[in-house]
Amino acid sequence: MSRSVLLDLLSEYNTVDIAEQEMLRETIAFVKAHENCFSRELLVGHVTGSAWIVNPERTHALLMHHKKLNRWFQPGGHCDGDPDVQAVAAKEALEETGLDVSPLSSAVLDVDVHVIPERKDVPEHKHYDVRFLFSAKMDREQLAHNEESNEVRWIALENVHLFNDSESIGRLVKKVIGV
Repeated sequence: MSRSVLLDLLSEYNTVDIAEQEMLRETIAFVKAHENCFSRELLVGHVTGSAWIVNPERTHALLMHHKKLNRWFQPGGHCDGDPDVQAVAAKEALEETGLDVSPLSSAVLDVDVHVIPERKDVPEHKHYDVRFLFSAKMDREQLAHNEESNEVRWIALENVHLFNDSESIGRLVKKVIGV
């Protein structure tokens, strides 16, 4: 995937609400404006890739409790120069959960732009998060977490809001259950 491939994927993507539509516009403008949009060295912001992982029956999602942020999120992370954002999301899923996930589509599932607070030598910046839908078997024995998380857990979709009630996560749940 290249910048142009990502721009094509984003231009084909249909948002579900006005807030996401604005984040999509902002992400497209950012990617067009910055050749190095996949590099975390771009201190104003960068593209990140996330995996929304569901079981084959689509009744549960896999979330991780992020150590630094002390909140539950979907796996994901920095592209570190790799323009294949879906591959980045899959790699992050494996690193952060121990599961080898399968993409359910090559299409974008969701777009989210969020501010990352200043930390040590890194100024406040934005993550232009492109999210993809993946599936994995609910094998609790294979779950593992890395140094970035405290725990990884399968959560029934109807209970995800008890772990993270953000609009962003709620939008992902709604997209999977078809509301």
